[in-house]
Amino acid sequence: MPAPPRGSSRAGNAEGGSAHGAILWAATPDARSVPGMTKGNAFVLGATGQVGRAAVKALLADGWEVTAASRGGGRDGRWPAEVRSVALDRNEEGALAAGLGDGVDVLVDIVAYDAGHGRQLTGLADRIGSAVVVSSGAVYEDDRGRSFDTQDRPDGFPAYPVPIPEDWVTVAPGDGTYGTRKIALERELLAAGEALPTTVLRAGAIHGPYCPGPRELWFVKRALDGRPVRPLAYGGASRFHPAHVDNLAELVRLAAARPGSRVLNGADPEAPTVAEIGAAIDAVLGVESETVLIEGAPPGDLVGLTPWTAPHPIVYDMTAAERTLGYRPVVSYAESLPATVEWLAGHLAGREWREAFPGLARYGVDFFDYAAEDAWLASR
Repeated sequence: MPAPPRGSSRAGNAEGGSAHGAILWAATPDARSVPGMTKGNAFVLGATGQVGRAAVKALLADGWEVTAASRGGGRDGRWPAEVRSVALDRNEEGALAAGLGDGVDVLVDIVAYDAGHGRQLTGLADRIGSAVVVSSGAVYEDDRGRSFDTQDRPDGFPAYPVPIPEDWVTVAPGDGTYGTRKIALERELLAAGEALPTTVLRAGAIHGPYCPGPRELWFVKRALDGRPVRPLAYGGASRFHPAHVDNLAELVRLAAARPGSRVLNGADPEAPTVAEIGAAIDAVLGVESETVLIEGAPPGDLVGLTPWTAPHPIVYDMTAAERTLGYRPVVSYAESLPATVEWLAGHLAGREWREAFPGLARYGVDFFDYAAEDAWLASR
């Protein structure tokens, strides 16, 4: 159930649509040094979000002087004193320019969203040595013009190649949807060329601690609630390639050390099925659940619907990152789960799930309608 119109341009490089469409689009990094790298000043925009925290950690461990910028100016309690935190709202006139001061060696932008943000960065190119900017796998379109923006139409879900390479067709840039805005951002940045060397990272389904809309909650809460049975649509075979925050942070670290204008996918070393994800989470929690596999789409639109549910696989090709940056993932999906599950359970404790995770609640779907599940199970 990925999410966020269509277009057709080759890459050089919220979520819209129905609830089903929107849902899909809602460990420690290796600190080895890169031979020949000259350390400098790194400015992380969006530093207190889930990816930002990991990026700050990875850059700091690699020898960079890090400024952590966010709207609230907060800090991760694990950051050492040498991390400088600043409060900055990029949408305030002149705020980003003031934050950059005399300039930085690399700007890492976790929260850039559209062409306007791209122009904002290129307009400050004289103060930025290079940039690493997080985009999204939502920009891709299949060979029939389908994308996350068409998935809720009859036969509208995209059938991508497996895996999807970075030079695959994308949606057209625009300001109408999440995907069209992200590709517009990419185009602005890549058009700058050597004036602002920018690595664009097209992230998969981001996961890890501090996630505002954690997909893993679908399984974790059921286990904590003692649900013995869980139905999974499409035979539990759906795949929506996850991207752990530490793997994205490793890509940030490597790209900061090797500036260039490029587009790279960002995802984990594997793309497990939704059934495999459920089994892995059960193993972490020490529970056993019965999985009921539903052939085809979710009955009544909700039973068996998870945040990964899709009729066709979504898998991103990571060979370009390996070839270009020497990237190796620092954590597998299964290896990352204990920390994620612990954080989820702690963050949920004593609270209703919508209160604990408003990023997931905003899709307007009751992921835990147990009465509907029980009624369907009884009717089989």
